[in-house]
Amino acid sequence: MSDLVPYVSRLFIYPIKSLDRVEVETATILKSGALKRDREFAIFDRSGKFVNGKRNHKVHAIRSQFDLKTNIVALRLQETEQISKFHIEQERDALEHWLNKYFGFPVNIKQNLETGFPDDVVSPGATIISTATLEAIASWYPKLEVEEVRLRFRSNIEISGVPAFWEDRLFSTAEETVNFQIGNVHFMGVNPCQRCVVITRDSQTGEAYPHFQKTFITKRQETLPDWTERSQFNHFYRLAINTRLSSTEEGKTISLGNQIRVHKV
Repeated sequence: MSDLVPYVSRLFIYPIKSLDRVEVETATILKSGALKRDREFAIFDRSGKFVNGKRNHKVHAIRSQFDLKTNIVALRLQETEQISKFHIEQERDALEHWLNKYFGFPVNIKQNLETGFPDDVVSPGATIISTATLEAIASWYPKLEVEEVRLRFRSNIEISGVPAFWEDRLFSTAEETVNFQIGNVHFMGVNPCQRCVVITRDSQTGEAYPHFQKTFITKRQETLPDWTERSQFNHFYRLAINTRLSSTEEGKTISLGNQIRVHKV
């Protein structure tokens, strides 16, 4: 294990929460510890709740392309070719109207430049997973390719140069964090991310994979490495690492190829 050189092999941000990703070469850290532009926008219903895959399976069929330079988002529905483009700030009303018509109820798009809209507001830093882990999970399901697994788990930082579940080294007990660096950015690894119903569904159609959760829980428990802190698993429906960062990391960047160094206690 000492000869391993973990490094960032892929970087993803999700400008509109629950919609499609943008793959980038560099990402900037906000004061909150979140990645700049990640989950910067979110769709809400009139009661103030997220319109996301957890609550509405129709989200899965929306294909989106977000241009980070122009703030123009292109939307189409799965299995269709018609594309509608909107400037997310200047044409917000038109964008919301498109979404209203699709979902069948009124929605609003909100923006948060400070933290985005993370699922875990206590640990809003980037989520981390390894390529080898995605490959291992794909092997559990005969009908899934690695790319589909990647799309389901929606992590920000993917690392290579390590075996499956190596990222479990980046958390400890509930009372402690693991300090590590990606390039010159200091992270605190907090816990394994609790998963929801979204990962059981096809990322493009929302169709449920039979017995996905049961298989996942069984295989995750069977393959849990010796280095994993088992006390963090009140159940085994957990994968990828939640992180926090100090405000001192604001403005720093992480890039493809950056190495990961775990600080020894």
